[in-house]
Amino acid sequence: MKDEKVDSTVARPWYREPWPWILAAGPLIVVIAGIYTAWLAVQSNDGLVTDDYYRKGLAANQTIARSDEAARMGLAAGIRISGDTLSVRLQAADKGFVMPPTLALTISHPTRAGLDQSRLLVRSGDRYSGEVRLPAAGHWLLLLEDERKTWRLMGNVILPANGETMIGGPATAGGAPVPADIRN
Repeated sequence: MKDEKVDSTVARPWYREPWPWILAAGPLIVVIAGIYTAWLAVQSNDGLVTDDYYRKGLAANQTIARSDEAARMGLAAGIRISGDTLSVRLQAADKGFVMPPTLALTISHPTRAGLDQSRLLVRSGDRYSGEVRLPAAGHWLLLLEDERKTWRLMGNVILPANGETMIGGPATAGGAPVPADIRN
């Protein structure tokens, strides 16, 4: 028998070579990811556009009207938080204003919705009070409303706060309310 030498230069078909498949894998993965992203965009609702935009716009106008009503009556609230108790001292420039028996309080965190709370504050003398559970520090948005939702006061408090935080109050010459302040 003769010694046979194997010729290593025999050309194989392109599909038997690994490099074309390795080079084609990157673009193929990108195409598959693009198709999947397009499918997600079509199937999911982003929630930014509402179907009942007209009704939502009317509700926004009513909300603004409630804030304007509070400004017209000259409502101001002094909010004090100590421990787990939040107390509100409500005052009005309008002499015909009747203090409601309860106030609805909504406390919300601008970035962590899981910490939002709604409480009903009961009147005791000249103050309204109720229990809240807030962390020691942070920026909180406060919304006070009467039971019938005819007016509302909005403001913010940065905890820890010494003293009383005022929201609402007399309007400036332009009609905008005076910003909330913290009195030490």
